[in-house]
Amino acid sequence: MKIPIIGSGFSSLSAAAYLSKLGHRVTVFEKNEQIGGRARLFEEAGFKFDMGPSWYWMPEVFENFFNDHNSSVQDHYDLVRLSPSYQVFFKDKTIEVLANLNDLYELFDSLEINGASKLKNFLKNSEAKYSAAMKGPISLPGLSFKELFRPDIIKSAVHLNLTQSFAKFVRNRFTSKYIHQILEFPILFLGSTPAKIPSLYSMLNYADIKLGTWYPMGGMHKVIEGMTNVLQNYGVSIETSSPVQQINIENKKAKEIILDNGAFEADAVVAGADYAHVENSLLSKEYRQYSSAYWEKRALAPSAIIMYLGVKGKLTKLLHHNLFFDADFDNHLSTIYKTKAWPKNPLFYVANPSKTDKSVAPAGHENLFVLIPTAPGLLTSDDELLDDYLENVIRRIKKNTGEDLSNRIVYKKFFAPKNFVQDYNAFKGNAYGLANTLMQTHFLKPRIKHKHINNLFYTGQLTVPGPGVPPSIISGHIVASYLHKNLK
Repeated sequence: MKIPIIGSGFSSLSAAAYLSKLGHRVTVFEKNEQIGGRARLFEEAGFKFDMGPSWYWMPEVFENFFNDHNSSVQDHYDLVRLSPSYQVFFKDKTIEVLANLNDLYELFDSLEINGASKLKNFLKNSEAKYSAAMKGPISLPGLSFKELFRPDIIKSAVHLNLTQSFAKFVRNRFTSKYIHQILEFPILFLGSTPAKIPSLYSMLNYADIKLGTWYPMGGMHKVIEGMTNVLQNYGVSIETSSPVQQINIENKKAKEIILDNGAFEADAVVAGADYAHVENSLLSKEYRQYSSAYWEKRALAPSAIIMYLGVKGKLTKLLHHNLFFDADFDNHLSTIYKTKAWPKNPLFYVANPSKTDKSVAPAGHENLFVLIPTAPGLLTSDDELLDDYLENVIRRIKKNTGEDLSNRIVYKKFFAPKNFVQDYNAFKGNAYGLANTLMQTHFLKPRIKHKHINNLFYTGQLTVPGPGVPPSIISGHIVASYLHKNLK
């Protein structure tokens, strides 16, 4: 079959690879000049900046993808495990989250009585959840709750703790406020507070602590390049600077996609672009599955302000990954999920990939990626606001590390929530898709198959299994397999 894929992020490239392997003729259409979706790369003044994802977790998902296409990760990029995995700056303490598990047990013992034994029990439970999710729900198309009635899934459900909140799960096991925030940090990007996210997602702590934090030398875009190599081996055509304007429907089937320079016929269409954008902008009104009211009621994961900074001189106190939790945790979460306002004194994250990889910055310089989580929908931001946030970041880096960046920044670029709309057609400028609340999990997410159009399918972070790079790669596999089996 002839299948155009809209968008070129991780899920789209994954779907393209699996569909091509199954014998379909695939063409990928990307609106921007460069492929990769949020994982694009840009180079300025000798710096190489990954524009989006910077955390490499769940390495087996990447390896499985390349294995499925007759290669391996090492054929495409060098992968190194970071040690320490990251560090967290609190108001009164700096903690390195160590890669060596025995060292981490010692750390937890130093933070509270019997911390090591508590962590061992916590990780045992988290591993059971991870295993249960990876073998079952995370690989399902999510079109019906009946999918969950498989005997193996029912048997493993005892480990999932779906009705207990993440916050309660953690606090029932640990008393240290430092441990609470270390374990809750991955939840920041799932789209709600730890009090509203199911404890199922403690499986992310297993991914973090046991499976490790990794880095592909050359940057995260190396993964995109590796996936592109796979597509080229299959003969997939990739068309950049090719925004799709419309999906034409005839007799309840997607007949063609409309581009600036004409039409492209289709036996099936896979939409890896923002789900809400495809529904509201590429389909005529009578074919939309979800109303505007539906989208307005969705709980979205955060958007973000991103700063790409080139800094003169070395920063000895920053690791590759750094979390600044030296401000009020609950106040920042409140601005994201309750008041939906710009945070006054936000938490933020700093990636310093040049700590690991000299290729991403000129000699004697550092490459910094700063991310401030914000509420989705804050689509007006001026230079003064962004500069104020940069001053806040500079001040707190100096306070916590003694490193003064104020006269050392030789390159800067901002990326605000409005840019997520401009570059990715992201609904309300979301950066991470839908919140992973219980009521937006599995069959309660937007469908991978259109309800009324027989050959229109969706992939990506707004459908199953959810946001993040590994889930997006899995999403592409899910939709390719489902399409092939159900559309002959």
